[in-house]
Amino acid sequence: MRPLFIAEVSSNHACDLNRCFKFIEASAKTGCDGVKFQLFKVDKLFAPEILIQSEEHRRRRQWELPEEFIPKIAGKCRECGIGFSCTPFYLEAVDVLVPYVDFFKIASYELLWDDLLIACAQTGKPVVLSTGMADMDEISAAVDVLRIGGCRDLTLLHCVSGYPAPHDQANLAAMDLMKKKFSCKTGWSDHTVEEGVIYRAVHKYEAGMIEFHLDLDKHGAEFSSGHCWLPEQVERMIRNVRIGFGADGDGRKIPVAAELPDRDWRADPGDGLRPLKSVRKLWERGTDTNDACNHSGS
Repeated sequence: MRPLFIAEVSSNHACDLNRCFKFIEASAKTGCDGVKFQLFKVDKLFAPEILIQSEEHRRRRQWELPEEFIPKIAGKCRECGIGFSCTPFYLEAVDVLVPYVDFFKIASYELLWDDLLIACAQTGKPVVLSTGMADMDEISAAVDVLRIGGCRDLTLLHCVSGYPAPHDQANLAAMDLMKKKFSCKTGWSDHTVEEGVIYRAVHKYEAGMIEFHLDLDKHGAEFSSGHCWLPEQVERMIRNVRIGFGADGDGRKIPVAAELPDRDWRADPGDGLRPLKSVRKLWERGTDTNDACNHSGS
């Protein structure tokens, strides 16, 4: 099964609608199936005692995506032929988003918040849940809440919530465990920015969705953390993943079209010399051999 590729804009949009549009255009151009934004308000994201003490957390207000952008972003996604998703980080955000999103994404940090899980599930929209930092008991509880709440289309994304995440801690095999236990779709939310990890997730563990953080130009708010992909990296990665799917064939061991011209240039079983004696006879008669000269590889 070919995976869906979802570009996570995160806080790299600089609260600029035109830049949001550029993310959507870049995601479509690189071959992504969808693009995802985040809808949060800092005052509803962090507890008051954190905001009182931490200027760093208060500064994140400049990363907020205005609610009035949502219909325009959804329209741009439709124009570009790409799916639209958004992560709600406060309960009212679910109602803001439901007319526009193709699916809800719930972040790893909100996995324990039953009220948000229920609110998303009750919309009837597909739900994608990231599982970074969670153990199986916590994931099981969240899955139960979502399903009891009405979620019928669930994807669990294995995730390592390190920014960036070391590739040797990716633990991709956890996707198999979740798939067997919960009988649902699984995928990989990437913070490694390593093509090899993506290939392994798709071709070994059959990830049905690949999510990754995208930046356009190294100027996004999160690029310096080291977990964001650039468009040229994404385009190459998606192209190479899809090439892999095209390489399977039908499993029969027969000569394929690319090999046929060289078949007669194999060593003849009689004397071990190339090409077959039937071809040599053509040369002896002076038949045009220019094309044949091109097929004498090792």
